[in-house]
Amino acid sequence: MYEKLTLPNGVRIVTEHIDHMRSASLGIWVGSGSRFEPAGRNGISHFIEHMLFKGTETRSAEELAAMMDAVGGQTNAFTAKECTVFYGRVLDSHLARLEDVLFDMFFCSRFDEGDVLNERGVVFEEIDMYRDTPEDLVSERLFYECFRGSGLARPILGTKATLNRMTGQGMREYMLSHYIPQRVVIALAGSFSDRDVRDIAERFSAMVPGREKPVRAAEYTPVFTAKRKAIEQNHLCLGFPGISRSDPDRYAMSLFSSILGGGMSSRLFQQVREKNGLCYSVYTFVSSYSDIGTFNIYAGVGEETEEKALRLILSELERIRQDGVTADELSRAREQVKSNTVMELESTGAHMNRLGKSELLFGEVPDTDEVIAAYDAVTAEEIRAVAQKVLDLTRVSLSAVGRVRDADRYRELMGSEKS
Repeated sequence: MYEKLTLPNGVRIVTEHIDHMRSASLGIWVGSGSRFEPAGRNGISHFIEHMLFKGTETRSAEELAAMMDAVGGQTNAFTAKECTVFYGRVLDSHLARLEDVLFDMFFCSRFDEGDVLNERGVVFEEIDMYRDTPEDLVSERLFYECFRGSGLARPILGTKATLNRMTGQGMREYMLSHYIPQRVVIALAGSFSDRDVRDIAERFSAMVPGREKPVRAAEYTPVFTAKRKAIEQNHLCLGFPGISRSDPDRYAMSLFSSILGGGMSSRLFQQVREKNGLCYSVYTFVSSYSDIGTFNIYAGVGEETEEKALRLILSELERIRQDGVTADELSRAREQVKSNTVMELESTGAHMNRLGKSELLFGEVPDTDEVIAAYDAVTAEEIRAVAQKVLDLTRVSLSAVGRVRDADRYRELMGSEKS
């Protein structure tokens, strides 16, 4: 059972005692990610994430790392399209130290210009790494084209051109204007005391409320894009307009994705890989945001087999649109999702993630039993309805990376009219 405390300035603190645990996980969740950035400052949220580990007014980066290593603790962070998260995990006896380190980083990072110069090079290497990972590149190019003109289109890491213009002072000012208390959630799970919660509340009560900035609505546009790259496989990513993360159909969508391409027993895995040997990897994934989403299919295929693989994928899409799913498929997918939901909560870190993500993105933390009941309530007919709504080939998109054909050739293979 979780508890929630909302401070007068708007900061939310969500906690969950787990009596049998001896560790505690603490996270600072901020509703600020790449989607909220101006085009000319693309990548600043991720750059700020890096800079918070580079030293504070009283501690160097080495000292911050040593403080956690000395007690066997772990700290890390990540940036997404609509949030940035700083988190750590320690034994309960060292929670006060974790709070000290994370809060010092969050409130007192120095943004030294020398550190900015060095860390810019690190982020450049990270960008190059992703560009050298075609499975990531193919989906990033799809999102860039489908959501062109909105913040969702831009890469989380930014570009070398935008990053080159960023300064420590500019990042500090951006953090002050975007890391406002109304967008901050502190999540704490595991073994902790009431004193720990009071300390958190005292520290974050000092944050001054800021003005919420409107977010430009995103629109999905069907696109076909191809990038030639001298690699052995062709990487394909299909996209369809999906649903927002709060859509009532989200549970049916999750089960639909699992049945179609969520595991070794899924239709696409069995048809494209197991029965026809046309790929090593094929799967589906759902990307959902506050107001929009996509449903995606990824496949890594050979240059000579991609056409046959695409035709098989299209055949399976039509079959699930027309015939829906079987009772066995629904039961299997439901049990997989339910098992994952429960087993993921076997660490304090997973509980903390659930608390922070749910409160920040949904404004509440659903009970696990409620989530399981929601999956149990999904019917085969509801999944068929989702399939028919989502799998609209007149709105399909495709991104290809590798020894690929022209975009128009893929458009022909997919039977899509050029707009």
